[in-house]
Parts: sequence; structure tokens; C-alpha cells
Amino acid sequence: MAHKTEIIAVGTEILLGNIANTDAQFLSRELSALGIGVYWHTVVGDNPIRLREAVELARQRADIIITTGGLGPTYDDLTKQTICEVFDRPLERHQDVVENLRIFYRESLHREMPENNCRQADLPVDCTVFDNAVGTAPGCAFESGGVHVLMLPGPPFECETMFRRCAAPYLRALSDEVIVSHDIMCFGIGESSVEQLLHDKMVVMENPSLATYAKPSEVRLCATARAHTVEDAEAMLKPVMEEAMVLLGDYAYGVDVSGLPETCLKLLKEKDLTFTSAESCTGGEIARQITELPGASAVYRGGVVSYWSEVKHGVLGVSQELLDAYGAVSEPVARAMAEGARAVTGAELAVSVTGVAGPDSDERGNPVGLVFVGLAAPEGTFCRKLELGRRRRDRIRGVSTNHAFDMLRRYLTGLNPEAM
Repeated sequence: MAHKTEIIAVGTEILLGNIANTDAQFLSRELSALGIGVYWHTVVGDNPIRLREAVELARQRADIIITTGGLGPTYDDLTKQTICEVFDRPLERHQDVVENLRIFYRESLHREMPENNCRQADLPVDCTVFDNAVGTAPGCAFESGGVHVLMLPGPPFECETMFRRCAAPYLRALSDEVIVSHDIMCFGIGESSVEQLLHDKMVVMENPSLATYAKPSEVRLCATARAHTVEDAEAMLKPVMEEAMVLLGDYAYGVDVSGLPETCLKLLKEKDLTFTSAESCTGGEIARQITELPGASAVYRGGVVSYWSEVKHGVLGVSQELLDAYGAVSEPVARAMAEGARAVTGAELAVSVTGVAGPDSDERGNPVGLVFVGLAAPEGTFCRKLELGRRRRDRIRGVSTNHAFDMLRRYLTGLNPEAM
């Protein structure tokens, strides 16, 4: 049976934009892996009238309702009460839960539990209780009229822990299918171009299916299959993935990877090579992205943020003659920066970025969006000229960073680093 799920996040702080609704993102991803489709996301404030309206609507169109938030002990934590009113299901106090709460306060928080926390032990009659291993608010699940209702706490760590420990096993028993997805990551090609390449196949596919998702300067192509077992779904996806990779060619840089930095890290480790970076307009973004990854110290020696020309000359060894003749934003300087970084750090490979991120042109009149990306290797030095136009400053920095990693990726896979 195919299920229709609605996720209702309860919390005025989400509506005000004070926090992001990361619970819904997590739950959608996990439910998909269980073969359970999510059809609606709803956010409602801490208001019993509007929450009741949201639950009543969800009851009419979904057979699984999952709520997050509103399970605390304070006056505005009204999720359980409101849901029980909608489903005409009374609350009852679970004394074992009360005792567990008292123990948690004494042993973990080293104080006595406030009496209003007893309200957290008021749960729907005949429900399945979900123990909260990392917090105080228990969750629960019950079925009524063919609709399964699951209530989870709002704090992300509590929500994720309870889902994995309690809710996932409960839901797994409701589904006889699994959904398997794989992401093909692409760089250097737009979403519309990817769709054009695969259009004839995408429009007729149902299971498996292909869908494109645009990321900043990248495209994610998601291949998804629904089957009774993971093995059957993988078998369905294999020919689809292989054909898509052939059609995308050099633009496809990885499957199920977080981005270009992760791909480069893996390739550098395989080839036992190190790299360094010399950055101007990206301001250390290359260094930040690679060092966020576990194991980066095995391949990344360090970098230089050379915002001023004096640093390009004094630290990286870019000749003053080049700087005077061509300016800091130029191909000769990008090449010299990469070569200098390689010499200073002793790394086998070096990438460099110099450009105008905006909002204004530079002192030589170079336009916003003009960027040069270099790659120095034992065989020689390569360079790309980017004309990105008057985009936002952060977008120019982000795209330029991706181009640096793409040049590195292409070099490591035997492709032309200057090709785009």
C-alpha cells in the first residue's frame, strides 16, 4: 500500500524565521528511504485553533501524520491535547514515564523535576510510547480510523534520535516497499541543459525516475526507484545511472558525494598527492571547504589568502613586474600565484583564484565577475578565465571556488583542466 504522509511542524519560532525547519528535511529523507511518500509539509504556530485546523485537514488527505514540536511542559505546548481532541482520544498519565522523568532530572540534570513536567507524561490512551533517550519529552504513536499519528519532539537532536530508535521501526511495519535514490553531481552545465540531454527519457519514466535539482553553480540529477527490496531497486537503477553518466560525460563528477571538494579529496588520496591554494577574491573559501572534510590533512598542506598585491609579491613571489604590467586580476598573475603557492608549500598541485567579486570594478576598471583561476602542476600551469557578470558577491566567490576544484578534479582524472 502506498502511503500519503503529512509532516506538521509546530512552533511559532519557525514561522518567524528564528529557526529553520530542519526536522522536516530530515524526516522526508528518512521516510523516503523507508518507502513512505511525503506529500505535504505544514508549519503552524503555537496556537491551538490553527493547529486543530491543520490536523483536521491532514486527517482528510493523509494516512500518516507526523508532528514535531509542542511536546514540552509549558502552557503553549499543546500538540498532544489538540491532536487528541481532533481524534476524540483522551489523555492519560503514564506513571512510569513520570518516574523516568524524575530519574532523568536527578541523574542527568542534578536537580529535582518541576511538577509541571508531569504534563509530559500525559499521552493518548492505548498509544505506543516513544522513549526520549536524549531529552525529557516522550513521543508517541496511535492509529485511528486508518490514520497513523506520530508525535515527535521539536529539538532536532531529540527528533532524529527518537525517529531512528522508535518511529522508524513503527513505520517500517507499515510499508512493504523501499525507495532508493542516487545523486549524480554535475558541474559546468546548467539545469536546463541537463534536462535537454535527458528530456526524452525523463518524460516517459515513472519507476525508476529522473529529476534535476539546481544548486549554486551545480546540478544534481536524482535517480529514484521504488521496489520491494533494496536489491531490486538497485537493479532497476543500474542501467539508468549508466546511461545518464554516458550522456553527461565530463560534466558528471561523482555519485552520492557532497560536492567537488569531496571528489577531489578522494582522488588526491588515491593518487597520493597533496595540494595547496592561493586565494584572493575567494578569501579562503577553498581552504574552508576542503578542511571541513574529515581526512583533509592527508592531502591539503595549507593556503595563502593574498588579498593585497604586496602579499602576492612578498609571500607568493609574484613578480612586481607582472603586477605592474597586468594587474592583480589577470591570467599571468593567477598562474604566478599558483606556482608560488606550490613552491612555498612543497605541494605537488596548487590552485589559485584572483578576480573582482564586487560590488565595484577594480582600480584598473576590470568588471565585476572577471575571475582567473589557476592550477600549477609538475607538467605546467593552466588557467581559466571566467566572466561571471554582475552576480551577487557571494555567488561570484562560490562559483569561482567550484571552478578551482573542478580544474583540480579534471587534472586528477586525466581531463583538460582548462576545459569548461
